[in-house]
Amino acid sequence: MARTTGPLTVAIIDDHPVVIEGIQTWLSEEPRISVGYTGETSDVEPGVADVLILDLNLHGRLVIGDIATLAAAGQRVIAFSQFTEQRVVLESLEAGACEFVAKNEGRAHLVNTVLAAAGDRPYVTPTAAGVLVGDRGANRPKLSSQERTALLWWFQSMSKASVARRMGVSVHTVDVYIRRARVKYAQVGRSAPTKADMLARAIEDGLVKPDDITGYGSAAVGVG
Repeated sequence: MARTTGPLTVAIIDDHPVVIEGIQTWLSEEPRISVGYTGETSDVEPGVADVLILDLNLHGRLVIGDIATLAAAGQRVIAFSQFTEQRVVLESLEAGACEFVAKNEGRAHLVNTVLAAAGDRPYVTPTAAGVLVGDRGANRPKLSSQERTALLWWFQSMSKASVARRMGVSVHTVDVYIRRARVKYAQVGRSAPTKADMLARAIEDGLVKPDDITGYGSAAVGVG
């Protein structure tokens, strides 16, 4: 989803009106942010806003699985919840959330997370940092299945356009997957600014094997 000029737009999904009103008040103090949509269910069109803040418990149902659906369509999602167990945080990130924000972390962290997500930049909240430090695999980013697939096929091809055709999505969506993977690597202190860097990280983490990269060579390293 391409960013346009002007304030970035935010959608808020929560089943408690008082929470929605509170978030709106917080965000209204930041001129770079405009709330364009609010709702009580996660059944929204991807692209409804630049960033979607999603309460993970809607009407008694945990909606972590909905993150994957929204993220797969290119929607930037921030998981927002009172539940901060390690499993909930990690599963949210693995499903494709840009970041996890606990409801008790306050305005500054939520605003900073929204701004970072809109710019495809890393921002780690104290809750997420605590979970990642305690996770044995914390030095490995939590990539979604779409992000892993996009990376593998990108490494195997000369262009993102060919990846898009194979995945049945737009080139922009492929860009989103790759940018998110880069952000997640940066979040764990292993930046990968180039295609060659990203390939090295993926091989280090066992996401791909050298034999998987058919015909990969120097000509493909710098090609987007």
